[in-house]
Order: sequence, then structure tokens, then C-alpha cells
Amino acid sequence: MIKAMIFDLDGTIGNTLPLCIKAFRQTIETFMKRNISDEEIIATFGPSEEGTIHSLIPKQYEEGLEKYLHYYKLFHNECPKAFEGIVEIIKDLKQKGIRIAMVTGKGKKSTDITLEQYEIGDLFEQVETGSITGSVKLAGMSAVLKNFKIKPEEAYYVGDAPTDITAARKAGVRMISAAWAETTEIEKLNKLKPDYIFATIHEFAKFCNTIPRISE
Repeated sequence: MIKAMIFDLDGTIGNTLPLCIKAFRQTIETFMKRNISDEEIIATFGPSEEGTIHSLIPKQYEEGLEKYLHYYKLFHNECPKAFEGIVEIIKDLKQKGIRIAMVTGKGKKSTDITLEQYEIGDLFEQVETGSITGSVKLAGMSAVLKNFKIKPEEAYYVGDAPTDITAARKAGVRMISAAWAETTEIEKLNKLKPDYIFATIHEFAKFCNTIPRISE
């Protein structure tokens, strides 16, 4: 029986990845004095935003991080709401007794900005954020399982990245690939054969409707 659903943030709850890239570009080009491509920025992903800033402008790290968070919050009005329908799905799952957590590669400060913008912070019983040193999603999933006192097979992880599939497998958690964001590379997801893959939130909602209520 499924007892918990663990969600990613960027590209799963909201279309925030383009927002991240725009804020990175605005910040980093100020210091590097040249244009920087999406590919250069994305190549640093894995660690949190702090890791990206440190990788690209290590000598201006503190000021760069402050500027990034300023621009990230400033630009968030371009992505003011979560994906349509996703909040309702989470609320319905909670009403069934399914415990809800978040494991994201984002840093804590940017995660808090988005959760506040979307007004959904209170929906997540536990939030595990990223690290400057590298991806910690496996550790985050493991922390949720331990805190919730559930077995890995009693949880789903919902995320949009190929690396999410790898982390979920290592954690023993069942994987739902979220392929509804414009930034999702669905071919790469299919190659890794997640337990489920949904191209639309409507399809995901229908699946969640089949999850049984946890009896008290």
C-alpha cells in the first residue's frame, strides 16, 4: 500500500526551470562580462543554486548568490502559480491519508521563495533541499522514509529529471516521471523506464485517483 508521495519542485510542481536560468544569466553575466549560454548554466546543475554560483563565479560567490536570489524572487511573477491541477492533486492525496514530502535539488532559500509564491508550504510535511556539493536526492528520499517510518516500496517519488529515476531506484522508491513541463526531455525518461510516466497532469490525476485511502 502506498503511504507517501514525495515530490520534486522544478518542472514538477511549477515551470520554474526557465526562471532559474534567467536569474542565473542575469547574475552571472554581470560578473563574467560576457554572454553565457543555457548549456553552460545547465552543465553545472546537480548541486543547488549555490553550487552553480560557486562553479561559475567562485570569487564573487557571496555577492553572486545574493543577486541570484534577488532576481529569482523578482522574476517569479513570470511564473506566479504552480502547474494547473497539481495543488488539488496533492490536497486530495492528503485527504486520503497519504503523507506528502518534497525532495528537491534547489537550495533552501530559493525553495522557500517558490513555496511562499505558490502558497503551498503547509502542504509538505517534510522538505529536503539541495547541497552546494552535489545531488543529494537519494539522501533526501532516505531521510523522508526514515522520518515517516515507512518502507521504500510504500512511497512514490514524482520528478521530471532522468537523475530522479536513478536516485529513486537506489532508494528503492517507486518512480513517477513527470513529463508535463515544457523543459522535460521525455525521450531520456522513457529510456530509463520509470515505473510510470505521465505526459499531462490530467493523466497523473487519474492515476492518483486510483490510490486507495489509508484506513485510520
